[in-house]
Amino acid sequence: MKITLYRKDGKTQTQRTLELIAALEAMKTEIKARPVSTLREMLAYASPNSKTVYAQKIPLYAFGGVFHQRDGQQKMVQYNGCVLLEVNNLANHKEATQVRNDVARLPQTLVAFIGSSNKTVKIVVPFTLPEGGLPQEHRLAEFFHAKAYRDAVQWYQPQLRREIMLKKPTLDHCCRMSYDPNLYYNPEAVPIRISQPMNMPVETTYQEKRDMQSNPLQRLLPGLERSNAIALLYSTSMENALREINHIDWEGDMVPFCIKLAENCFRSGIPEEDAIRWSILYSRIRPHLNVLRTSFRNVYSMENRANLFGNNPCIPSGTALIIQMEEFMQRRYQLRRNVLKNQVEYREVMSFYFDFRSVNKQAMNSICMNAISEGLPSWDVDIKRYLESDRVPAYNPIEDFLYSTGTWDGKDRIGELARRIKCDNPKWPALFHTWFLGMVAGWQQLNKQHANSVLPLLVGDQGCGKSTFCLNLLPPELREYYTDSIDFSKRSQAEQALSRFALINMDEFDSISASYQGFLKHVLQKTVIQTRLPYAGSTERMPRYATFIATSNNFDLLTDPTGSRRFICIEVEGRIDYSSAIDYKQVYAQAIEELRCKKPYWFTPKEEVYITRCNQKFQRMLPEEETIYSYFRVPVNTELFEELTCSEMLERIQRKHSGFRCSTTTAMKLGRSLKNHFSNRRLRQGTVYKVVEIKR
Repeated sequence: MKITLYRKDGKTQTQRTLELIAALEAMKTEIKARPVSTLREMLAYASPNSKTVYAQKIPLYAFGGVFHQRDGQQKMVQYNGCVLLEVNNLANHKEATQVRNDVARLPQTLVAFIGSSNKTVKIVVPFTLPEGGLPQEHRLAEFFHAKAYRDAVQWYQPQLRREIMLKKPTLDHCCRMSYDPNLYYNPEAVPIRISQPMNMPVETTYQEKRDMQSNPLQRLLPGLERSNAIALLYSTSMENALREINHIDWEGDMVPFCIKLAENCFRSGIPEEDAIRWSILYSRIRPHLNVLRTSFRNVYSMENRANLFGNNPCIPSGTALIIQMEEFMQRRYQLRRNVLKNQVEYREVMSFYFDFRSVNKQAMNSICMNAISEGLPSWDVDIKRYLESDRVPAYNPIEDFLYSTGTWDGKDRIGELARRIKCDNPKWPALFHTWFLGMVAGWQQLNKQHANSVLPLLVGDQGCGKSTFCLNLLPPELREYYTDSIDFSKRSQAEQALSRFALINMDEFDSISASYQGFLKHVLQKTVIQTRLPYAGSTERMPRYATFIATSNNFDLLTDPTGSRRFICIEVEGRIDYSSAIDYKQVYAQAIEELRCKKPYWFTPKEEVYITRCNQKFQRMLPEEETIYSYFRVPVNTELFEELTCSEMLERIQRKHSGFRCSTTTAMKLGRSLKNHFSNRRLRQGTVYKVVEIKR
């Protein structure tokens, strides 16, 4: 059996294939540098959840199979059916050894070893199809591996009576190389046989059963540190005693006050000595220590017989509910507020759903039912209040992806992406490069005064891959923030799409009515969206993330006669290469690095002139404009010419062609269009054009 080893040396990651036995033998001994032992020594002084450079120096093992890197992506070469389970958060090496030995007694265990932190145990479990083989097609292997992982967790967890850390079961899931001279390896392990699933396994939510807490502090304030819980309960007990006992004689009789304080502390579940310790912190109470101790001893002795310890705390019910609610939500769920969707997303901690889902009505009701079943006196309004508070952290999927791209390797990935489109425009790669930087700059909100108002417009035959190319510009992690359907007739929804999506494809651009061209210009240059969200009482200012791109099958696209600098029209030649893999991490790492180095992500006036000139063959010509060009032409060299206004040219055409009619609106459009065709100058009677009348 072969597995894959990954090693990262600085910015370079290498990988190689090796036999399983060789990998296990390497973990029984340690090289002179002692990387694993050094890591374990450093972890003893590290703060929880902190990262250490020593961990990054240790190679990784992928037990799932053999993988090779092709076009910047990991490709499965061979799948061996091994699932990796992890038992984490163990107390020490002694407990980890006990867990490893318990796992070794199970006949299905292939490998078990103590992890690099010395407080985890890694378990490798083999699976196979009923007939003995394994799927080798990537999609089927993913289905098989997900089902195998789930079955392994459900089998091993009750056997070990310990919680197995759930991690997304990807084929190339890795763990660090470790050092365990006594690791367990059974080459005769019995593979677990399962049938080939044809899709991802259906989720069955893991229902967490919570034992009744015998500690009243944990019943009242679950999740709080003991000292913090006692501090809060004592403060509320003291506040109640001060309010209930009037005219306290601090220099004389303190018995009534001490009795009331003792009753409050007892019913709040505070142990007697803890209550005494907190009381003598007050300078006015300290001189009366004997009275205090006697009062507390009597109250605790009497009340104990009634079994009222911790049953009636002075803490306000609302405060207790908030603390219990926060502990419940953090223990059972992972929550985040998606700033693009403007929705709260959730994932159950003890669940085989590893992806976040939107909190809809069904999810809200399920959370509420789970809270009530645990004894929380909460309703849907309490759950909703929590989800709509700042207790839920904000999550920006675009920022999250850009942050994970890593360091650029120096290759021009953006140019390679542009050259997948064959066209007759030699400057297309450079124009696409600038536009792409503008898109990423918009995501990063680098310029809050100007938006990326330029868009590529891909023109080509149907089926040449235009729309697929547009979709492939976004990595799989951001595909749900891509859309090719935007309705400009619904202006509010169109504006909200600017903050909801990362890339908007105006598919079939020529189908957009000319009456929406003005609104389209407005949308392209809009930087901030001020709109009222559903059920909101006031408008909100939302940042713009969307960048536009467009496609069309027809050439007569542009209707604005005053210029087309906002459109990079490209005639696609042949089919676009959209099947080759794209190294998205490096593509966007290049954009981030170039933006950091202040590379321009906007077009210069010279580039805009070039774009406008290239767009002339994509201009939609009015019928009246064609008629003018059939009667008048541009003078050549020193040829004699006339200077006529647009109205004068139309009058001459009407004299020769009595059926010719031109409305005032069309005449105004003609005037703007003629400026791009004929030399002109402004006189008192209006704009005149240098023309030569064609003799008929």
